[in-house]
Amino acid sequence: MLTLRKILLQDKLFIIIFIFVIIISIIRLIIPKSSNYNNKTNDLTGIIIDIHKLDDNYKIIVKGKEKVIVNYYSKENINLKLGDKIKVEGEFTKPENNKTKYLFNYKKYLYRKNIFYIVKASSIKKISSSNNPYYHIKNIIISHLGNDPYLNTFLIGDKTYVNDNALRSYQENGISHLFALSGMHITLLVELISKLLKRFKLYEEDIFKYTTIFLLIYLFIVGLSPSLFRGVLFYILFSLNRIYYFYIKKTNLFMFIISISLLINPNFIFDIGFLYSYLISLSLIMFSNELKSDNYIISLLKVSLLSFFVSTPITLYNFYQINILSIIYNLIFVPLVSIVIFPFSLIVFIIKPLSPIYHLLINIMESISIFLSKIKIGKLIFKRLPLVVYLIYFLIVLVFIFRKKKEYIYLIILLLSFHFLIPYFDRSDYLEMIDVGQGDSFLLHSNNKNILIDTGGKMNNEGTIFYNTIYPLLKSKGIKKIDLLIISHGDFDHIGDAKTLIDNFKVKRVVINSNRINYLEKRIINKNTFIGYQGTYFKVGDFKLIQLNEDLNDENDSSQIYLVTYKKTRMLFTGDASKKSEELLLDNYDIGNIDILKVGHHGSNTSSSEKFIKEINPKISLISVGKDNKYGHPNKEVLEVLGNSKIYRTDNMGSVIIKFKNKNLVVE
Repeated sequence: MLTLRKILLQDKLFIIIFIFVIIISIIRLIIPKSSNYNNKTNDLTGIIIDIHKLDDNYKIIVKGKEKVIVNYYSKENINLKLGDKIKVEGEFTKPENNKTKYLFNYKKYLYRKNIFYIVKASSIKKISSSNNPYYHIKNIIISHLGNDPYLNTFLIGDKTYVNDNALRSYQENGISHLFALSGMHITLLVELISKLLKRFKLYEEDIFKYTTIFLLIYLFIVGLSPSLFRGVLFYILFSLNRIYYFYIKKTNLFMFIISISLLINPNFIFDIGFLYSYLISLSLIMFSNELKSDNYIISLLKVSLLSFFVSTPITLYNFYQINILSIIYNLIFVPLVSIVIFPFSLIVFIIKPLSPIYHLLINIMESISIFLSKIKIGKLIFKRLPLVVYLIYFLIVLVFIFRKKKEYIYLIILLLSFHFLIPYFDRSDYLEMIDVGQGDSFLLHSNNKNILIDTGGKMNNEGTIFYNTIYPLLKSKGIKKIDLLIISHGDFDHIGDAKTLIDNFKVKRVVINSNRINYLEKRIINKNTFIGYQGTYFKVGDFKLIQLNEDLNDENDSSQIYLVTYKKTRMLFTGDASKKSEELLLDNYDIGNIDILKVGHHGSNTSSSEKFIKEINPKISLISVGKDNKYGHPNKEVLEVLGNSKIYRTDNMGSVIIKFKNKNLVVE
């Protein structure tokens, strides 16, 4: 034992292990992984390792030759459980990369989980049930939990059933870490178990052994999430170090725990929870003495301040925004979740009749969070910069953690100030056709002024395009407001997410068309809303816009058509205007040659007549259209008519950026 202690007291040992693991992890990450399936595969047999049902849609993860995601639509209950062996028939497709720069990359996300294919199932046949005790126990737990959102969240780390608005509010408020199983939950579990075992007057070693067994079983059942795994490892190794007097330095134990985590799965390094968990834990370890206080609120405030500060680089890189008020919000929600909600979740799991009280507390918590998320004060948007900038942030934070000098706080505040102000000095001017699927949304940026033409929208999924595409895109560009929002007309695929945008982002002016106002347009009318009549003129940055169309008693025909000029570049945005509208334009205006045409009605044959296209002779044609859409857009004849121009489509190119540089148009 003495020899072991001497070995473990060597700092070099832990440094060597850490460096070795980093090298091995890099090598493992560099080596490309390949799938055992291909696009021609049409069936698989495997074991269900995860299953969720939302409405009539099933999302199942099946372990066959490898893990595969199976999507299946059925109005009937298919009565499948974890561990069941099934045969699936359907279409195998590869997940797509992000089609807009800096947005979430689903393909990479799945690749790091060793998932290469998604199957759209046409049929599922159950072959056999499982006798595996692991699946049997987990099925009992899942059945007992039901679809209760927060019991699933706090006990098995499954947030599938939590309301999307609530989840977004937690992220906006900077408190989402409280709803992911992590070291905090492990600490609370350990405290509860220890207090229970102490009643039996057990020795510390026995308490440690029984607690460790429980945590390992819990980890095995819940799954190997990075933050939860870190919490369990922390407890085990730090307890061993204390109980058996190894006197290993905390920083050495910390390096060893990271090494074990990366040896198990090097892809942990890409997990946001892993990064948050380890960086914040390191800071709390290093500042443990400074954080102590007899006053719980003061101690909590110190922890909140330190956690906010050291996690800033990760937050900025992934979300392009920080919320300064999250420091205060954590003072409210940390005690609420850790002292009330989480312990009560354990009680309700055992004593179901207490559910109404539990759900009342949950509703109060959600309501407070959603209300606070609407407060815009304190939310600061930061443009996405090259990776090296965030590495500098990270380096300064690490130096601060180890050196504990205030100068580094001032340095990072100075860097944050420059970062925040960069967009105000950005003189790059561009047009971006945003990939919103089957719909339209175009962003024009000049002199830090912004125009958005249409917002896109999905029926029965209102807000998804804003939250998943437009909002993160605007933040990644450092855009803090929309100076002019133009809604070409009142169809859902053009206006559907306008209300969500206006409710959650600063929009100075809104312009709708002069046709009959429908219910979607009524929802966005306020003191900043105007009617875009024929001849309406705007100047935003270096863009000059004039509305050319008139009310033709049909919503598509009456789409606002804007001739936009940027210096000598001429653009035409036509919404869903028809050939009838085009004919009127030719009769009333001498439009001349157009450099960039937003092709009408997603390339439908109801627009883009040969006469019209020949007259305006566009150099570049932009078609915003959904992949494999049911309408058959864009029409083949329209593509032939546009044959003399360069055609860019969102269905096969994703978002398209056209930069205005030195009288040239540079397309990305």
